[in-house]
Amino acid sequence: MKNKIVFILFFLLIFMQDSWAQCAMCRAALETEEGGVKAEAVNDGIVYLMIFPYLLVGFAMYFSYKIYKKKKQ
Repeated sequence: MKNKIVFILFFLLIFMQDSWAQCAMCRAALETEEGGVKAEAVNDGIVYLMIFPYLLVGFAMYFSYKIYKKKKQ
């Protein structure tokens, strides 16, 4: 089981790609700007904000697994 988890984590880290997210309204407002500095800042902010839901779900799953293992023993 541990080897499978390590393999999956290794696989995900190797094939991780940059992701850029933007809502349609933000994209339309920022495409008219020259230079693109403001657009990059908005993209980075969106990606930064999307990290927290994934972290919360990850922590919830970790603690659920930990409690499940404790009850099983």
